[in-house]
Amino acid sequence: MSEPIHQPPLRQLLKRAAYAVDAVVHKGQNLNRVLAQQPVEGRATVQDICYGSLREYALLAALRDALLSNPLKDSLIAALLVVGLRQLRVRPDATHTVVNEAVEAAAAIQPWARGLVNGVLRNYLRQADALSAAVIRKESVRWNYPQWWIDKLRVAYPEHWQAALTAGNQHAPMTLRVNQHHGSAATYLELLRDAGVEATQTGAFALQLVQPVAVAQLPGFASGRVSVQDAGAQLAAPLLDLHDGLRVLDACAAPGGKTGHILETADVALTALDSDMARLERVRENLDRLQLKATLACGDAAQPDTWWDGQPFDRILADVPCSASGVVRRHPDIKWLRRPDDIAHFAAQQAAMLPALWRCLAHGGKLLYATCSIFPEENQRQVDAFLDRHDDASQLDLEGEWINPGQLLPDEQHDGFFYALLAKN
Repeated sequence: MSEPIHQPPLRQLLKRAAYAVDAVVHKGQNLNRVLAQQPVEGRATVQDICYGSLREYALLAALRDALLSNPLKDSLIAALLVVGLRQLRVRPDATHTVVNEAVEAAAAIQPWARGLVNGVLRNYLRQADALSAAVIRKESVRWNYPQWWIDKLRVAYPEHWQAALTAGNQHAPMTLRVNQHHGSAATYLELLRDAGVEATQTGAFALQLVQPVAVAQLPGFASGRVSVQDAGAQLAAPLLDLHDGLRVLDACAAPGGKTGHILETADVALTALDSDMARLERVRENLDRLQLKATLACGDAAQPDTWWDGQPFDRILADVPCSASGVVRRHPDIKWLRRPDDIAHFAAQQAAMLPALWRCLAHGGKLLYATCSIFPEENQRQVDAFLDRHDDASQLDLEGEWINPGQLLPDEQHDGFFYALLAKN
């Protein structure tokens, strides 16, 4: 039996969370990579503090700044104030402890900051309601997104932008994909109930848990009976119109969730391509767990001559790099890492990949263009530009309910995704 993981004192957790938030907001670093470098002890708590702090970063930073007499030059202490304010908001039963532990965290970072942190946090407790009412008059603070992001969605989705922003600030559901090789979703639902895990069926092979659990608690997870995959991502394999014997390419395959689903759906000859060898190893691990096989290839999807054998594919999944604007509830750092000109950069990448992959598609074949973005420049506009340049391509209608054709916005059941199915005439 393994030893329980020791939980460090709150002051250490606040300090570690401050370093992580500072790394994201002020240094532009990816939160998951930052957290992966931290000790295992207390990492889950640090992650929770960071996720909460970044979901509400605009509000917390506005509250902090309203409580300061002068702008704070030390970015790490500024981040500590953000995580301290977040803890005060979610732990109203432990405000005394939170303030004291935040002060000790400040002392460990910059001894001069003890009094500052103590004063700011205690002043917040005295003025919380009035301060909050004042700062949320600013739209970016009220919604907790950069203003350019809000403006872009308001133009793209006049009737749905508020719901999309709200959904992006919620906790993401944990959704499972049942491996149809091992039985039905209804059968697995009974196994979950026997294990004390509550869930509801939301798709043909999709089960949404009432409360997230560790994968070790999922019956048969290690042997490939089930995978964790958002319901929106589970649409890709069915949309590809798969049947046995096809030659299929999964471009930009890592970490392999859609790769596994394709192989669960039909007996196909699948090549999984990714430009990052380390990420490709995650595809291998996923397939090993699912007891499925594919040909793995490391290469750039925009340069087929470096990895393609010249034999056309019947189906291609082009799950291209994108802004990930549809999955910010799972990755709240994305809101603060992205810049307006990043969207044009991603669009340029996509515009290079799509025609390159089109060369690899057999006549009569189908290519599914996919993103986890909700920005039109990466989605239908990208597809329209491609169709204008390729007379041998046509966009097929997709069944289902979409905000715009092929566009899912995040809601209580799925993240934001875009799909366009293109046929080669």
